[in-house]
Amino acid sequence: MTTTSAPERDRPRTLKRELGLPALIAYGLTSMGVLSVVSVYGPATKISDGHLPAAYVATIVIMLFTAHSYGRMAAHVPITGGAYAYVTRGFGPATGFLTGWVMLLDYLFLPMVNFLLFGLYFNSLFTSVPSWVGTLLCILVVAVFSIIGVNWIKRMNSVVIVASVLVILAFLVLAVMNAPKLSLEAVARPLSIGDGGILPILAAAAIVAFAFLGFDGVSTLAEETKDPRRKVPKGIVLATLFAGLGYLAFAIAGSLIAPDWTKLQNLDAAGTELMQHAGGDVLMVTFVIVNTAGIVLCGTAAQMSVSRVLFAMGRDGILPPVLARLHRRFRTPYVAALVVSVVALVALFITLDQAVYMINFGALIAFAMVNLSTIQVLFFDMKLRRGWGLVRHLILPIVGFVSIAWLWTSLAPFTYALGCVWLAIGVVIYLVRRKRQGGPLALQLDDASTEAMPTLPYQD
Repeated sequence: MTTTSAPERDRPRTLKRELGLPALIAYGLTSMGVLSVVSVYGPATKISDGHLPAAYVATIVIMLFTAHSYGRMAAHVPITGGAYAYVTRGFGPATGFLTGWVMLLDYLFLPMVNFLLFGLYFNSLFTSVPSWVGTLLCILVVAVFSIIGVNWIKRMNSVVIVASVLVILAFLVLAVMNAPKLSLEAVARPLSIGDGGILPILAAAAIVAFAFLGFDGVSTLAEETKDPRRKVPKGIVLATLFAGLGYLAFAIAGSLIAPDWTKLQNLDAAGTELMQHAGGDVLMVTFVIVNTAGIVLCGTAAQMSVSRVLFAMGRDGILPPVLARLHRRFRTPYVAALVVSVVALVALFITLDQAVYMINFGALIAFAMVNLSTIQVLFFDMKLRRGWGLVRHLILPIVGFVSIAWLWTSLAPFTYALGCVWLAIGVVIYLVRRKRQGGPLALQLDDASTEAMPTLPYQD
C-alpha cells in the first residue's frame, strides 16, 4: 500500500504533455468531421436559395470570433472540460450545469443525424427499400456495437478519414474539370447575396454551423499539450479556419457541378448526386461506401460517448431516481447504451434538418456562454485589460456573443419549444438533486478532469 503526501494530494492532476500544434489542428479537423459538409449541403442550399457558399463565409467569420474566445480561455485558464468548465469558472456551478445539460441535448441528437444519413444513403443504393428501414438497421447495428464495445473503432476511423479526404479532393478536382460552365461569374454568384436578401443566408448559416461542431474539442487537450497557453489557442483558431475554407471550397464546387439546385432529386442525400455529376458512378459508389462506413463508426462513437455520460450522471446521483437505480443495480454503461438506443428511435419520426437544428440549439448556447465567460473571467475577474486586452477580452467576445445569438434566432420555431422543455427538465433535476445532495452538482461531459487549475501570470 502506498501513501501520498499532503502537498502531492493537493496538487491538481495533470496529463502527460505530448501534443504539438499540428496534432491539435488535426484533432480539431477530425472532430469537426471531413464529410459533415456533405451532410447539410442539401437542406442548407435550399434554405439559402442556392447561396450556400455565402452562408459558409458568414459562418466562418462568426465561428472565428467564438474560436478566439475559446483560445483566450485556453491560454489563461488552461483546464480541461471545454464550455462546461469555462462557464462554471465564470458563472458558477448552476450555470455550468445548465450549459452542460443543454449540450447533452446535442449528444442525444448527434447519433440521430448519423442514423438518418445512413437511411438516406442506403436508399440511394437500394431505391426499393424505404430510407426508414436503413435508419432502423443502423440504430440496431450501433446499439449492438455500443453495448459490446469495439476497440477497433478508433483504428477504422483513421482509415475512413483518409478515404474521406481522398474522396473530397477527387470531387473538388472533378467538379472543376466537369463543370457545365466554369467562369468567374459562376463562382461569384453563389457567394453573393441573392434576391431574398441576407435573411436566407443567415438562416442557412444557422444550419451549416453544424459542420463546425467539434472545434471546441481542442480546448479539452490543454493538459496534454506542450506550451498549451500558446499552442491551444492557435490550434483552435487554425482548425476552425482550415475546416471553414475546406467547407467553402466544397460548397463552391457543388454550385459549379450542379448550378441549379432545384434539379437535385433528393436534397437530404445531395452528396450522391453531386458525386455522380462530378465523377460518374465510380465516384458516387465510392462516396456512398466510405460515407456509410463513416456514419456507422461516427454514430457508434457518438452513442458510446452519450451512454457513458449518462452512466457517469447515474453514478454521481444526477439522473432521476429511476435511471439512478438502474445504474446502482447494473454498474455498467450497458443500460445507458440501451436507453440511448431507445431514444434514438425518435430518428424514425424526424427529418435531417430537424435533428441538425436541435444539435445547434445546444451548441450555439454553449458557444454564446463561452464568449460571456471570456468577458467575465478574463476582463473582469483577472482584469486583463492592458494593451490588446480590451479588444481581446471584451470587444471581440461581445461581437462573438452577438453573432452567435443572431444565428441562434435563425433556428426553426419547433427548436425553441423542444429546447426550452429540455432546459426546464434540467432546472428541475438540478434543484431536486441539489437539495438532496446538499450542494452543487457537477455534470461531466468528456471523461476529463475539470478541477480548478492554477491561473499563472501569462504574457501574450
